[in-house]
Amino acid sequence: MSFGRVEFLDLARQYRAVRADVDAAASRVLARGWYVLGEECAAFEREFAASCGAAHAVGVNSGTDALTLALRACGVEPGDVVLTAAFTAAPTVCAIVAAGAVPRLVDVDPVTLCLDPQALRRELETGVGGRAKAVVPVHLYGHPAPMGPILRLAREHGLKVVEDAAQGHGALYEGKPVGTLGDAGCFSFYPTKNLGACGDAGAVVTADPEIAARVASLRNYGEESKYRNRIRGVNSRLDEIQAAILRAKLPYLDGWVAARRSLARFYDEELAAAGLTTPHEAANARHCYHLYVLQRPDRERFRERLLARGVATAVHYPLPIHLQEAYRDLGREPGGFPVAERAAREVVSLPLYPELTDAEARFVAAAVREEAGDGDR
Repeated sequence: MSFGRVEFLDLARQYRAVRADVDAAASRVLARGWYVLGEECAAFEREFAASCGAAHAVGVNSGTDALTLALRACGVEPGDVVLTAAFTAAPTVCAIVAAGAVPRLVDVDPVTLCLDPQALRRELETGVGGRAKAVVPVHLYGHPAPMGPILRLAREHGLKVVEDAAQGHGALYEGKPVGTLGDAGCFSFYPTKNLGACGDAGAVVTADPEIAARVASLRNYGEESKYRNRIRGVNSRLDEIQAAILRAKLPYLDGWVAARRSLARFYDEELAAAGLTTPHEAANARHCYHLYVLQRPDRERFRERLLARGVATAVHYPLPIHLQEAYRDLGREPGGFPVAERAAREVVSLPLYPELTDAEARFVAAAVREEAGDGDR
């Protein structure tokens, strides 16, 4: 079958599939006339916490704010050092800076592209360990970071662990949902995520009632009761329409993740003989395939050839954090994080989302196979 073009992502397809539920949810909020911190937000917090196996969830304005407020709730103060992956989306580091902390980057594992525990140990042994307050492992692309060794290192050095699970909805580490392994887990519900709102939204999950209470206060100006501000907070509330839409979509999440995993297995099988570096799934992990990411040394030519065949791709992410202009002051020149730098040069994301048809997936796989063998052209 031939297509004019297979888009990298088509969010309208998901809306059409769940339109009745989403429209009813939004209408319910509009009819009730209560738009911020009402019944829908409280219900979503209960339901999302239950779906993660967490004791508490607190809805906030975005995944970035979830990280910032979770760090503050865990005791991170201005000037504290927070360690995180050198290869991640910029919002991870934006959140650390917004909490007043100093980011300290750590190189990533060459196979999973998640935080490398050995590199983390080396950073902690440089002397930064005495100034560090927390570590933020990133479950990049939906593959769990190696939480066992990270948690052991954190305990050795007295660090809090705040998981960046923005891409981790439905991922498991040793059978446990990501976001529930550290002191707090932070999720984004940006529209492209495995569970996406119709705008910005996020949540913090935790087993600690004090952390949950602090996040709930921080998101609402630091109030402990109406017009009584105990701490200096911000406005980062999950609004009622987004909460209602997320409640409508949440029952579909397991099925959507299963569809992503099925498509990933199909790509794995179809591309096995193509000589490509395809995504890895560790034996003790379940990848939720927020993204299906290849590595290709001639990435830009490869993408151009795929586009000429009608396959749109994306790059997540073209620059590691230390080479971003905004973060050049972090003290590492090119060559400082070789694995992150190579990944940034080579990663390319293929179309993969639950509404992608089997015929489209076959078309994508065939185009990738054919172009993978044409790298010298």
